[in-house]
Amino acid sequence: MKVSRFRSAAAAALLAAAFPAAAADAADAPATRRPNLLLAIADDWGFPHAGAYGDAVVKTPAFDRLAREGVLFTNAYTSSPSCTPSRGALLTGQWHWRLRGAANLWSIFPDAFAAYPEILAKAGYVVGSTGKAWGPGRTETPGRALAGAQHKSFQDFLSRRAKDAPFCFWLGSGDPHRPYVEGSGAAAGIPLDRIAPPACFPDSPEVRGDIADYYFEVQRFDDLVGRALASLEAAGELDKTLVVVTSDNGMPFPRCKSAIYDTGVRMPLAIRWPAGSKGGRRIDDFVSLTDIAPTFLAAAGLAPPADMTGRSLLPLLRAEGAGRIDPGRDFVLFGKERHVPSQERPDMGGYPCRAIRTHEFLYIRNFTPERWPSGTPNHERASFPRSWYADCDNGPTKAYMIEQRDKDAAHRRLYDLAFAKRPAEELYDLRTDPAQRANIAADPARAEIRTALAARLTELLRASGDPRVVGGAEVFESHPYLGGGVPYEEPRKK
Repeated sequence: MKVSRFRSAAAAALLAAAFPAAAADAADAPATRRPNLLLAIADDWGFPHAGAYGDAVVKTPAFDRLAREGVLFTNAYTSSPSCTPSRGALLTGQWHWRLRGAANLWSIFPDAFAAYPEILAKAGYVVGSTGKAWGPGRTETPGRALAGAQHKSFQDFLSRRAKDAPFCFWLGSGDPHRPYVEGSGAAAGIPLDRIAPPACFPDSPEVRGDIADYYFEVQRFDDLVGRALASLEAAGELDKTLVVVTSDNGMPFPRCKSAIYDTGVRMPLAIRWPAGSKGGRRIDDFVSLTDIAPTFLAAAGLAPPADMTGRSLLPLLRAEGAGRIDPGRDFVLFGKERHVPSQERPDMGGYPCRAIRTHEFLYIRNFTPERWPSGTPNHERASFPRSWYADCDNGPTKAYMIEQRDKDAAHRRLYDLAFAKRPAEELYDLRTDPAQRANIAADPARAEIRTALAARLTELLRASGDPRVVGGAEVFESHPYLGGGVPYEEPRKK
């Protein structure tokens, strides 16, 4: 399998300067038996919806255990807030904008890119998966199992595996992806009166009920993780296994999934590996889900392929301290290409954007501000017939925010934050606006920081070979889209 075109020598030097830890921990051979590797990944679970992060309503005992016995990351980010590109970036260890058509949802994964389970399988690991793996989409070579062959369950895989070899397993779930059974959260005993909706949502019974239904499925995913941990313990393999639990993108609500604010790209992440990491720590360094692939390879004693841009997390896992550890991890990059073709006919494009996040600021570059960030409200003129704000999953919160947008100024402001067009640049001061609701990019007093962040983002994107900066971005919108739109919903009767 050939590898993808990576970068020029000058660009490689720039990336090496930006990420000084990359070369040092590329091949860190383990002193003992190679660890088992387990990745448990949710579908649309966002930060900070776990007890370990202080959410007092949702119950996540398995994740909380991993955070308590392992390392809890407070600044973990996905490459893209969209299933297919996020999972592709995680599997390949590089930003989604480097993956050609696989930068989009419902796309074709090119043969040119290797996934870390494939590399580990060639190195002697027993590889398998269950549930949702890469996708939705299809591979260029039909039948290619990027995360390993599917098994009935993790327990079935454990019972059938070769006992003399380490294993790498992808534990996928469809939770908490929509649709939800309306009222399932309340029926399960989740107290609606204790739910505090994110600042980008109105506070209403409809929204609280919708969040409770989401929490119910988060808890179902956590139960899946708990059963996997119990199986590892019963097999005597838990302490021999590097366990990673995370998600692909944020909750499927307005201004979350498919949006590059923290509500869309900031991920839960806990890692337990007693053989190689001191537990009971919280780490505030910025990490990317693209770092998981090189971490697994390094733990197995393998050097990552030359085209991986992620950085192994082993130095952080092996560190003694907590909080901020590596001064070079003071920022993270992420962005989005096409989620669904959600614009007006005949435009089959998405809403391309990139961002750089530091501890103090979030800077966003929107490449097509003339387009609708959450899809056109004009379902009759949508690229896919009757698609309705199609970059946002249908649900009670979406319906309420659209139907009640003119109720008062507060409702209108939240509607605009989720669905209205956005300027080419956004800048948020996270020290005073952690919810990222007040765009200060046009403030003359912030011009210096805006210019500096814009230049740094452009420099890093150019080094990574991003077509949005180096040219050829039209390729993202020429690749086929294999899925469907989000159907129009008739307004509910008041």
